[in-house]
Amino acid sequence: MSAPKYLDGQEVATHNSRESCWIIVHGNVYDVTEFLDEHPGGSKIILKYAGKDATQEYDPIHPPDAITTNLPVNKHLGPVAPNTVKKVEITVTDEEKARQERISNRPPLDEILNLHDFEAIAKQVMAEKAWAYYSSAADDEITNRENHAAYHRLWFRPQILVDVTKVDWSTTILGHRSSMPVYITATALGKLGHPDGELNLTRAAAKHGVIQMIPTLASCSFDEILDAAQPGQVQFFQLYVNKDRDITKRIVQHAEKRGIKGLFITVDAPQLGRREKDMRMKFEADDPSEVRKSGSDGVDRSQGAARAISSFIDPGLKWADLAWFKSITNMPLILKGVQRWEDALKAYDLGLAGVVLSNHGGRQLDFARSGIEVLVEVVTHLKEKRGLSFPNEKFQLFVDGGVRRATDVLKAIALGATAVGVGRPFLYAFSSYGQEGVEKALQILHDEFEMNMRLLGATSIANITPDLVDTSNISSHIAAIPGDRLYEANYESMQHARLREIKPKM
Repeated sequence: MSAPKYLDGQEVATHNSRESCWIIVHGNVYDVTEFLDEHPGGSKIILKYAGKDATQEYDPIHPPDAITTNLPVNKHLGPVAPNTVKKVEITVTDEEKARQERISNRPPLDEILNLHDFEAIAKQVMAEKAWAYYSSAADDEITNRENHAAYHRLWFRPQILVDVTKVDWSTTILGHRSSMPVYITATALGKLGHPDGELNLTRAAAKHGVIQMIPTLASCSFDEILDAAQPGQVQFFQLYVNKDRDITKRIVQHAEKRGIKGLFITVDAPQLGRREKDMRMKFEADDPSEVRKSGSDGVDRSQGAARAISSFIDPGLKWADLAWFKSITNMPLILKGVQRWEDALKAYDLGLAGVVLSNHGGRQLDFARSGIEVLVEVVTHLKEKRGLSFPNEKFQLFVDGGVRRATDVLKAIALGATAVGVGRPFLYAFSSYGQEGVEKALQILHDEFEMNMRLLGATSIANITPDLVDTSNISSHIAAIPGDRLYEANYESMQHARLREIKPKM
């Protein structure tokens, strides 16, 4: 093979206008002139890097193959010669300097006592744009809060006088061993929180023997994540279905070839919800001319990072398509985003391996019920309609959303779930402390499982049974009302871990 022809960086630098706009990403040059007005984030951010290396801006907010997938092949101009590229001058703002100082004042990891602490620190040390994307939820964020609040309506009925000298909270998920009934669920754009992105999760999952679900919209490439895994490490894959079924087929079959053990098909996102925190940090141009373009050319640039990376998702996905998925892969198929028992029943009747009872972390339809509440009705109706008991090896139920304690997980297990997906807390952990943060978060859960299994009088996951939980109030929906001063004035909330005191410079 002949050596590739390298473009000179000085030549690339001359293509720095709307009329001729080239950019460099990962050492390759792309002609994005015709793509400017189609870019979901607006043209201004691209023009800022016209003729220059845009990799640093590109990486945190795009899956690595976004540009190669969305840009025609004839616009892929080739590699650029090293050491000839015009550098982008990056000005460190006062806000960024203050953020870096806050990072230097993080408490040591041994002062982090629970998963809430990671969130408190992440909010203070993350870039504002990244925090907005990770923390945002739909509309008034009622469902986001309800996901956590629902667990508070479930109360334990612990057993006593059980020999709990030894307790074991390991389990089996889709036939694969896990050190605890928890998996790291899919969350997008890991590099917004840390330069290593999803690799923090992969490496920590390997050390602690838990399963990681790889997201379609990861910042790291799929193969990069797989290559970082340890031999024999079990990983699942979360799939957003592309309108182009050939692309979907290629992704699915490549995942199976690389050894992925379960395909979780997202079914609750035919259109993304309005995540207003993220929208206020929207990745679009600031000048009026750009705003007018966004309204006249049919490209919605108003909805921040979420909208900018997800325009490929097929809103036409339907039940009949599941037969096609069965024809292209032998991986177990799980529907992620089921929110009522009728759909769980359909999934069972179609021979799927399970469902995730989830409302997308409260990021889609506000006032969707929590996964834990839906779990109660799914177990009841599938027992009634099909005689099923749970947990069930043939058809497994999973829950995600709102989990912050091992007690939350144990409630779900008692009610019939095989395992529980945890997402945001691990994002906050690595955004605050990198891989060590994720490892600490998993260790916290480990310690909580040990304590709570003993206090419940259960020696193994098999002993976590429905009689240990009172579900009588699970459907009592009361949306939190902000600004209840009579209550808040008398209530002193729990304190989070805090930044160290900033000492004045001499």
